[in-house]
Amino acid sequence: MSTTAQDRRRMMRRRGEIGDAGPRARFSQLMPYLMEHKKVLAFVTVLSILGAAASLAQPLLVSQVITVVEKGTGLGALVWILVGLVVATGLISGYQHYLLQRTGEGVVLSSRKRLVGRMLHLPISEFDTRRTGDLVSRVGSDTTLLRAVLTQGLVEAIGGSLTFIGALVAMLIIDPVLLGLTVLVIAISVVTVTLLSARIRVASQKAQARVGDLAASVERAISAIRTVRAANATDREVAAVEEDAVGAWKMGIRVAKISALVVPVAGIAMQVSFLVVLGVGGFRVASGAITVASLVAFILFLFLMIMPLGQAFGAINSVNQALGALGRIQEVLDLPTEEQSDTPDAAVVAAPVAGAPAIEFA
Repeated sequence: MSTTAQDRRRMMRRRGEIGDAGPRARFSQLMPYLMEHKKVLAFVTVLSILGAAASLAQPLLVSQVITVVEKGTGLGALVWILVGLVVATGLISGYQHYLLQRTGEGVVLSSRKRLVGRMLHLPISEFDTRRTGDLVSRVGSDTTLLRAVLTQGLVEAIGGSLTFIGALVAMLIIDPVLLGLTVLVIAISVVTVTLLSARIRVASQKAQARVGDLAASVERAISAIRTVRAANATDREVAAVEEDAVGAWKMGIRVAKISALVVPVAGIAMQVSFLVVLGVGGFRVASGAITVASLVAFILFLFLMIMPLGQAFGAINSVNQALGALGRIQEVLDLPTEEQSDTPDAAVVAAPVAGAPAIEFA
């Protein structure tokens, strides 16, 4: 490691930019960004509820179709109603996705406006102690992570929770035994995700700090390129920048590893639940405890229950990553501006010191 890189590391450790002692953000600090778009988010929530209702109606219709087929009577309008529900669910989901993407971009825009507005009013002393590239990184990559809060399941989790509760009630009515086995598998997965969520926030915060280090190194090298060339220090600066790039890569890999433990949990819970329901449910159908139509409806409700669970896990992942980035953003927003730093007490005339010689002018 070069001397320049070592000096930068020591400076960062003194300022607390590396390690768990870095800036933290609470979910309440994220709410003002979301409340700027509360009308759109309220409409998206309504769409999410409508989509949940349409999804919950589908297993009931499928069960009715199977029952009608077993009796040998005509299907009538059941099939067309089922097709209409499927199409309506798809249209609602597509429009909801567009609104969330657009609102996510709005959150990024408003956060950048706030950050730039505060940053350009900071005292000059702050720019002397902070690296320009790190500040630029906060405006660029850190604010981008706030988009994931909306686009990766947080608002959709509201409608998903209704789907989850509705599916849970329907499954309880169909067969409490199968539901008990399913809830056991899901409880294990929820505990696993909860334990990993805190690690995601810390790792994401460190990763963004490393990206800030990289941006600062590149900015410093480019702004002083003439001095670097004159001192024949190009290779040394390249090595220092590459070291920061490797550091950012390592922290990104760490976030990926933790996320890789969270993402498959919903899929594993789905597969295990499905196998348990299929095996035990087949036995209960053979014993006459439930009908084939009820088992099919239960399995469909199982899929509907696991899907919002996956959305919730994704929301936990994205929110914790966003809070890690928001901590770095909020650190700058909490700094006093140049106007706030100018205290009126500094202009007060100092009181005379006892024993000091008096100076008089004729």
